[in-house]
Amino acid sequence: MKEREVNLKVVSFCLFLIFLILLARLFQLQVFQGKENRLLADSNRIQRIRLDAPRGLILDRHGEVLSSNEPQYSLKDKIIPREEGLKLQVENKDADLKISFQREYQDGDVFGHVLGFLGEVTEEELSEKKFSLKGYPVASWIGRSGLEKEYEEVLRGQAGSETVEVNTIGQVTRRMGRILPKPGGSLTLAVDKSLQETAAKAMGDRKGAVIAENPLNGEILLLYSSPSFDPNIFLEKDSQGKVAKIVSDEENQPLLNRAISGIYPPGSTFKIITAVAGLEEGKITPETLINDPGEIAVGSYKYTNWYFTQYGRTEGEINLARAITRSTDTFFYQVGERVGVEGLIKWVEKFNLDKVFGIDLPAEIAGFIATPEWKEANRGEKWFLGNTYHLAIGQGDVSLTPLGVNLMTAVVANGGKLCRPRMLRIGAENTPYQAECQDLGIKKEYLEAIKKGMIGACSTGGTAWPFFDFTPRVACKTGTAETGDGKTSHAWFTVFAPACAEATAGKPACQPEIVLTVLVEKGGEGSSIAAPIAKEILKEFFKE
Repeated sequence: MKEREVNLKVVSFCLFLIFLILLARLFQLQVFQGKENRLLADSNRIQRIRLDAPRGLILDRHGEVLSSNEPQYSLKDKIIPREEGLKLQVENKDADLKISFQREYQDGDVFGHVLGFLGEVTEEELSEKKFSLKGYPVASWIGRSGLEKEYEEVLRGQAGSETVEVNTIGQVTRRMGRILPKPGGSLTLAVDKSLQETAAKAMGDRKGAVIAENPLNGEILLLYSSPSFDPNIFLEKDSQGKVAKIVSDEENQPLLNRAISGIYPPGSTFKIITAVAGLEEGKITPETLINDPGEIAVGSYKYTNWYFTQYGRTEGEINLARAITRSTDTFFYQVGERVGVEGLIKWVEKFNLDKVFGIDLPAEIAGFIATPEWKEANRGEKWFLGNTYHLAIGQGDVSLTPLGVNLMTAVVANGGKLCRPRMLRIGAENTPYQAECQDLGIKKEYLEAIKKGMIGACSTGGTAWPFFDFTPRVACKTGTAETGDGKTSHAWFTVFAPACAEATAGKPACQPEIVLTVLVEKGGEGSSIAAPIAKEILKEFFKE
């Protein structure tokens, strides 16, 4: 009996002890941790949802939409048809409806290198703090190339948020507050959509680049690189295979923007530089006559003129304008010899051809020109007269971008000014700059002599036969640049229009409206391959 009473007392004590422990725990939960637990409960019940901002539109100079956003509707993480989403949005019947924005590029393959493409932000990039901008969650979109990258801060907008109450299975039961997203700013380009489309059609499947600008302010009217790519591919789900194919295509390099990132020997287009150098360094005048012997021998080497090589004929004594019109190599060999390599390099540097021009696109590279010091250091060879001859006609160790050749031509067109190239239309909304042009100090009479020769090149008797009957009158320079393989050549054509005589009393000179440069990689002769492409583009530009 006594043993039973002892057991009951032990049980009672244990129960009392358990009761005290429970009471103490309850007191702790309610008093000491009550606030914390209420916060935890609320955090499970109250959620904040990110509302993505639509990226800004990208428009051509006439307001044509080049890049926009397509709303996407999803219900419980499943994409639903747009019509169904719109209906639910209007009727406000489903609290779980989510809206996001899919970037969409019109004529994407025509504008691929201009607009660029987007890519998703990865956890690795965020952990490495690769982006200076804040607020990028994993899997959000960011500009990876082109204008999408260059103007990311303008285009991205500002995300909003919505505070909602959810039940135990995560369904939204109540919307408590919303901060609307701020759409990104729109960009108006200087680019003309019709010119871009014409260039793409005229280039066809040839490799190369086409670029045009307004020579008076540097606005880029056209920039096309071939082959191109469609930036919409980078936005598609399960498109890794297509993207990998584009990225790994080393033969065609569709992601290479040849207009600003490709460098090529400029061939006879470089004679513009040689002409300016000869005149400004006082080695020739516009009236100086130099004889074309057909070929010039230096030791065992012979440096010929195309007219002599193809037809066995010579030009006789000619002045600068005639030499440009006929693209007479032997004339420019002798000018180069008189100026010397230092004089040629001096004017390459004045034209900024060995540096980047600062176009508002990523990945621009500088042109290249060899110096005697470079040749000694890299090849262990001295600089010879033959090297100067080659340089004077744009061959040998000199390479320029199509952008560089175009800006070089624009200096002649606009009266001696080098303007910084710009993709955005100057004066438009979100345009952070005005025209930036630097006068190179070239005498006007020298520029007129060069322009006269370029007008002759596109007139009967010149080298650019596709333009002999073109209206309005144009000024141009053809170029056929050897590639070094002994078999192929790059086809160049650079032109500005309209080209008018200098102002006379009571009659001002007309203003050039466009400078256009075409490069076709390993295309052949500039006059027969590049010039017809330029002709189609100028026909579109000057159509009534």
